[in-house]
Amino acid sequence: MTVRYEVDDGVAWLTIDRPEARNALSKEVRDGLWEGTRRFVDDPDAAVLVLTGAGEKAFCAGGDLKEMAETSLEVPPPDFLPQFGRNINVPKPTIAAVNGVAYAGGFLLAQQCDLVVAAEHARFAVSEVKVGRGSPWAAPLSWLVPPRVALEILLTGDPLDATRAREVGLVNHVVPASDLRRHTQELASRIAANAPLSVRAGKATAYLSRPDVWERAEEIWAPVYRSADAQEGPAAFRDKRTPVWTGR
Repeated sequence: MTVRYEVDDGVAWLTIDRPEARNALSKEVRDGLWEGTRRFVDDPDAAVLVLTGAGEKAFCAGGDLKEMAETSLEVPPPDFLPQFGRNINVPKPTIAAVNGVAYAGGFLLAQQCDLVVAAEHARFAVSEVKVGRGSPWAAPLSWLVPPRVALEILLTGDPLDATRAREVGLVNHVVPASDLRRHTQELASRIAANAPLSVRAGKATAYLSRPDVWERAEEIWAPVYRSADAQEGPAAFRDKRTPVWTGR
């Protein structure tokens, strides 16, 4: 089982359990995330969801590039993985407990959660520019952080450490790795103890000002996904070589 679901005193923990592959988003993992998200939405005993990864190195390193190279993936389908508020409605609060690197699709998973608690060694990056892939899902990023910070994240692909991520507003709390589970559980429990209708309405109110820009972002990124470079990046990763970009 590559994704585990457990409820601890009203808090559902959804854990990607593939540490040997840095919790990369294989099809099995993506299917497990869909199943776990739907289970949480329907679970009367779970008031808050915590999304995390197993191990100490990675929350999620993003898509499985070896799998992408093998399948020649171009534009990911709309249901490629659950995106809270976009392709699945999750009215209850969600928290990302980031226990290591959150790159590419891992950044997506953290970004989509309502709150983020990060271990001190956590790192965040939209690394698609380094492998020629796309990140239309990052369209709301400039709603979360200042636009110039969003531009640097998107154009360089360089990681932010946990302290910098907190400074720019991407992260709520930074804690020692040994304290991540306890701190996140306590935060989730404080939310779970509140009036559920008020909590859900508060979440919905906070998102009233977020632009729904994904459709336009998909149009922008479609030619990138279909490019030769988009196939070259995963192939180079698989073959352990430097990619050769052609810009087509």
